[in-house]
Amino acid sequence: MNPQEVLEFAKSNQVKQLDLRFSDIPGLQHHVSYPITELSEGSFQDGFGMDGSSIRGWAAINESDMLLIPDPSTAFIDPFYEIQTLVMLCDVQDPITRQNYNRDPRWIARKAELYMKNSGIGDTAFFGAEAEFFIFDNVRFDQNQHSGFYFIDADEGRWNSGREMDNLGYRPRYKEGYFPVPPTDHYQDLRGKMVQTMIQCGLHIECHHHEVATGGQCEIDQRFDTLVKSADNMMLYKYIVRNVANLHGKTVTFMPKPLFADNGSGMHTHQSIWNAGKPLFAGDGYAGLSAMALNYIGGLLKHARALSAIIAPTTNSYKRLVPGYEAPVNLAYSRRNRSAACRIPMYSASPKAKRVEFRPPDPASNPYLAFAAMLMAGLDGVLNKIDPGEPLDKDIYDLSPEEMKSVPSMPSSLEEALDCLEEDHEFMLKGDVFSEDLIETFVDYKRKNEADAIRLRPHPYEFALYYDI
Repeated sequence: MNPQEVLEFAKSNQVKQLDLRFSDIPGLQHHVSYPITELSEGSFQDGFGMDGSSIRGWAAINESDMLLIPDPSTAFIDPFYEIQTLVMLCDVQDPITRQNYNRDPRWIARKAELYMKNSGIGDTAFFGAEAEFFIFDNVRFDQNQHSGFYFIDADEGRWNSGREMDNLGYRPRYKEGYFPVPPTDHYQDLRGKMVQTMIQCGLHIECHHHEVATGGQCEIDQRFDTLVKSADNMMLYKYIVRNVANLHGKTVTFMPKPLFADNGSGMHTHQSIWNAGKPLFAGDGYAGLSAMALNYIGGLLKHARALSAIIAPTTNSYKRLVPGYEAPVNLAYSRRNRSAACRIPMYSASPKAKRVEFRPPDPASNPYLAFAAMLMAGLDGVLNKIDPGEPLDKDIYDLSPEEMKSVPSMPSSLEEALDCLEEDHEFMLKGDVFSEDLIETFVDYKRKNEADAIRLRPHPYEFALYYDI
């Protein structure tokens, strides 16, 4: 929709309020609401004022005034509010210069698309992300100077099998939750309601299913779209999943690894480049790939350790990225091997279906920053014709120690990932897509508020290990 169509849409749907949304650097969505009478055609140029100093990683207090500029193409009716409310995503601008704010994640994603077009490589980058999540019944956690704990209660969890009054026995075993029918799959109907709500809000959903882990791990797959639109869709996807679950007395987490000894949640991201309506990743090379696609893979693998800070951006992410849980810790590519960081899906021989699946990302990442960073790494591979090396089609766990030495791996901690990003981010600065200021802000925030915060606190399991030492 354009601005005039949005106003007509609001009138015809008897909208009473306007809700404007935007994302901070870590990836949490924020919103502010107005009576719908505050929206006019001029609003799409003039914007709405807000305080940027109160948003994590944004402006200092002496430069805090910001403008939210609604994007009319993102308008939809919120399915959860009691009062009829029109929602739009916003771009953030400086009110004095009227330039887009360089720490606005959505603007960074838009710049990545512009850089690709200006490079002459292609005119469209398609991204399709598969975000997994857990559905729990109750979660409790706390941390202070003298205590710390978490407790998860999940209707589907095997750890609740001692509840004699309401345990009917149909629960997935650890690492055996993939595709069971109900009643073992407890959440068919709940996922169905999530899917129908997504469709109502304009998302194109392809399928949904239970995932490998117990404790209600699920996946709902969206159809691929352009980079910025896919990031917008991921924010809406998370919003709908959480709110539908909440309406039914459940809670959802996108934490990569909330459960010990079971599979974590990833966000496998399918990527391809097109030009003038033609796919550029199809060819006569390995697995039906073009030379461009192989170079794109080369860029992803070369910069994967730096990317990890953005695509797997939490301390918890590195409890998922460990061998043994289908985790793609090995920086290699393969046509079918899911232990490789880059996989080439072989479901279809159609050139239009030819794509690269990058498996290390997880759903705790900010999709705007994650998709933009991955595209910049891939484009660096294409522009510099980076050779991805030989494919890895063997089972990675059957390789000898000598063979494993030749396969590089993802970082093993957020601290290491941040070090890698500091050392290797020149490829992200091209076209002014990312900035030194943004990278420095991101690294400093993650070190102080997450990596150091975890490093300084005793862990509950340390008491089990060391209390009697």
